[in-house]
Amino acid sequence: MFGSLIRPKPAHAIGGDDTAFNSTTFSLSTEVPRPRERRTDDRMPPLLRVGKLVRETGEQLIRVRNVSAGGLMAEINTTPEIGEAVGVEFSSQKIPSTVVWIREGMVGVKFDQNVDLGELLAGRKPRHGFRPRPPRLTVQCKASVRLEKTYYTVDVHDISMGGMKVAPIEEYCVGKPVVVVVESLRPIQGHVRWYSDRRAGIVFDEPLKFEELAEWIGKRLEVASLKASYQNR
Repeated sequence: MFGSLIRPKPAHAIGGDDTAFNSTTFSLSTEVPRPRERRTDDRMPPLLRVGKLVRETGEQLIRVRNVSAGGLMAEINTTPEIGEAVGVEFSSQKIPSTVVWIREGMVGVKFDQNVDLGELLAGRKPRHGFRPRPPRLTVQCKASVRLEKTYYTVDVHDISMGGMKVAPIEEYCVGKPVVVVVESLRPIQGHVRWYSDRRAGIVFDEPLKFEELAEWIGKRLEVASLKASYQNR
């Protein structure tokens, strides 16, 4: 029974997030997964489970290739330092971890404590009428939201491949189509899904690709790191 959870059969899932989950490999080992010497990339499914890496300098996306009870292996855009303490957000769980290896755009992360893969997988089972949300990245930047002929200059509080949270905005915008322009990102079409206390949730009509959001976040992390280095001189 548990083996069937660890190696899910291919399924024609609706939406990229479920497909990504089915193509991520799980292992009962407590060792941190490592790349194989023989390349198998051509046989890898193009979509993999997306998680979040939390560093002192900020948050960034990772695309998880392999998970064990002791750690994970993931694609990453901006590489951390070996030995760096990080947090991994995966399947709605936040796991304190440490970077143990880096190799050609891949990172190996060791969990500070072994995780229960049964609980990890159970947390990913979709409930009726509920779809897991892609990981949200906390950011601080400006954006322009156009609703018909009205433009709002807003603060972005968080962003994911599927949407973002912004403020301030008006309640009448709920349900309306908008176009969002964030610094260094292409214009994004979406709809205002909810409103509360002048904050609003915008859902993108077409999700952002992992590569473009990861690159955008990576550049912001690089700038933040350079600023921190300059201030510490």
